[in-house]
Amino acid sequence: MDEMRRAIAIDFDGCICQSKYPEIGEPNWHVIEEAKKEQAAGAGLILWTCRAGKELDAAITACKEWGLNFDAVNQSLPEWIEAWGSDSRKVGADEYWDDKAVIADTTCILRSATCYQRKNK
Repeated sequence: MDEMRRAIAIDFDGCICQSKYPEIGEPNWHVIEEAKKEQAAGAGLILWTCRAGKELDAAITACKEWGLNFDAVNQSLPEWIEAWGSDSRKVGADEYWDDKAVIADTTCILRSATCYQRKNK
């Protein structure tokens, strides 16, 4: 299998922008700028959101206005789908950026709220 581009799935509400669903919240510029840096370095970006219909369209438009363009929306990168021969319901990615994330591995469980509280104290 050829090497696939690194994929980053990024949540919209609460991550790319402040949570104001169904409205569009204020942009989280540090997340947007970091995503743009990753994309410039070769990563593929996936908008990963529960939004659908006109709310999804509004999110995509807001991201474009903020200079953030995605390689896929709510699905894996096209080359990932081709390489694996399927398009499962779970978006395939190397990283998932989400305000509600919990990192659970063999050594610890880290909740994003912990990071948020430390940063804002």
